[in-house]
Amino acid sequence: MWAASCLASCCAACACDACRTVVSGISRRSARIAYCGLFALSLIVSWILREVAAPLMEKIPWINSFHTTPNREWFETDAVLRVSLGNFLFFTILAILMIGVKNQKDPRDSMHHGGWMMKVICWCLMLIFMFFLPNGIISFYETISKFGSGLFLLVQVVLLLDFVHSWNDKWVGYNEQFWYVALLVVSLACYVATLAFNGLLFHFFTPSGQDCGLNTFFIVMTLILIFVFAVVTLHPSVGGSILPASVLSLYCTYLCYSALASEPRDYECNGLHKHSKAVSSGTLALGLLTTILSVVYSAVRAGSSTTLLSPPSSPRAGKPLLPLDKVDEEEEKERAKPVSYSYSFFHLIFSLASMYSAMLLTGWSTSVGESGKLVDVGWPSVWVRIVTSWATAALFIWSQVAPILFPDREF
Repeated sequence: MWAASCLASCCAACACDACRTVVSGISRRSARIAYCGLFALSLIVSWILREVAAPLMEKIPWINSFHTTPNREWFETDAVLRVSLGNFLFFTILAILMIGVKNQKDPRDSMHHGGWMMKVICWCLMLIFMFFLPNGIISFYETISKFGSGLFLLVQVVLLLDFVHSWNDKWVGYNEQFWYVALLVVSLACYVATLAFNGLLFHFFTPSGQDCGLNTFFIVMTLILIFVFAVVTLHPSVGGSILPASVLSLYCTYLCYSALASEPRDYECNGLHKHSKAVSSGTLALGLLTTILSVVYSAVRAGSSTTLLSPPSSPRAGKPLLPLDKVDEEEEKERAKPVSYSYSFFHLIFSLASMYSAMLLTGWSTSVGESGKLVDVGWPSVWVRIVTSWATAALFIWSQVAPILFPDREF
């Protein structure tokens, strides 16, 4: 017994030393990566608790306060939502604290980039505290998470449009024949992939002998949008580039696929339902990895490139009353530099992403049966993906025609 106690103490000490070493190695440049890692860790914790926490939560009286004990899936969903709420509050508090940070001289700049041991401790305590909250608060959070997730998806669409247009402008800006040929090759490749992708959708999600009118409608609507993209882009009044249209066509096709793949496994028009038992674990891991990559990219790009809530350049300070040494002057200049991205908006993206990831892991909190064991499966997931695809199309078309409709405004 004594030996086991000593071994446990040694393991705990080694773990603490390892954590201290990791957090002390986080620099200003790696702070964003550290936040991404913390968010990824929260998703892994949610996944693990979803699989193992149900038997324990059934014994907690303020959680299992019902006359009849709910099924296992209710406790799995509740565990994910509680971890998500803790993550949401952690990043929301940071977003509020970072409002108005303009330059590195602000004390909150050090708070954003440093103090990682305290942040990790607060994050852990926040997650633990969520399991002491009554069910009513969790139910309210579940409701607002659906709206927060929709807002996160909208941010993703805006970032994608910004990325595609920036990519096109950069290659066109070189004004060399090689880059024009590269634009043409990439565009053609995207269109070939798009048409082939749609052919596979027809093959797998509209099987013969089944009434799959809804799936056919989704695929045909996607093809119509792809055609509209090309017509609008190539119209003489617009004079746009074919690259953004081709990339957006491929992306909308992918969204259509992800929507159809999210249909319940027992739906006769879902071409993946015959392999549901074989791929359930793989789908879960792939969905979780996709979620992490998507959220991390959105947070990093949004925090560093968006103009929403971006910090204005700070005015130059007046001359100091006392002359500074050369070293002090250099340090003062370094600290007076404006911040390179909006800290507040960066954390806000993670707050919305916490809601979005909870909806994915719980099938938008409405999954039943076998679908509940998979990521992003169920009819709500289907419609969220389809509406996102249509919103992407609407925003792209608007970005093409808005300068013509409103020539006096900047877009």
